[in-house]
Amino acid sequence: MLDQLSGGRLEVGIGRGSQPIEWGYFGIGADAAPSRYTEASEILNIALKGHTLSYQGHHFQLSEVPLTLRPHQRPYPPTWIASNRAESAQWAAANGANLACIGPASVVRKVTDAYRSHRAHDTVAQGRESFLGLARMVVIAKSDQDAHTAAKTAYGRWLESFKFLYDLNAIPTPPALPLTFDAALESELCVVGTPASVRQLLLQQMEEAGANYLLCQLAFGNLPLEISLYTATAIKAEILDGFGG
Repeated sequence: MLDQLSGGRLEVGIGRGSQPIEWGYFGIGADAAPSRYTEASEILNIALKGHTLSYQGHHFQLSEVPLTLRPHQRPYPPTWIASNRAESAQWAAANGANLACIGPASVVRKVTDAYRSHRAHDTVAQGRESFLGLARMVVIAKSDQDAHTAAKTAYGRWLESFKFLYDLNAIPTPPALPLTFDAALESELCVVGTPASVRQLLLQQMEEAGANYLLCQLAFGNLPLEISLYTATAIKAEILDGFGG
């Protein structure tokens, strides 16, 4: 219905979550989450394409469910998954889904390579070549120092929120989670600086990662609105032309 109301502008993001404690709240063990996620994703893909929905899996069984409203976009709206695992990239490629990746560009390259090696041959032929997105927290200011100061404070607040359930349940945080702002810069989760320095970094990381799409998170933690607006303006005016070729 949302795709119809928006005139075909819906894009669907799917994911199984990153914290096992979240699955536990719904009575789902960490060992069952991957297979449940796979089945639910398959059901969604079927539902977006057809007039009726039938599915027989280990977790879900559906029989001839009538679907009276089809999406505006044909054959179905674009879908996105977020993953840093080659196995998930392979599933996304086989199902024509777009990919959003975080992490060092060298690590992301393994994921995009896996995607390309398993990409369905008919997706390009149908004019539906998928996006391989590189996700970054981006902060731009008139000076590197101003950008770093604003981003460091905001990252600390964002990290506090992200760790809430881990701290509440006294469980270790994921090993890949940068626990300091310096670590976030080193892992390439955050890209901050002047328009010129950010443009150079993003272009380098896009090329190394094998990405063809950039996903910028311009607001996080307690980042002031004026900083986010300045970042958005700088990206539009001084960075986007670097990705236009």
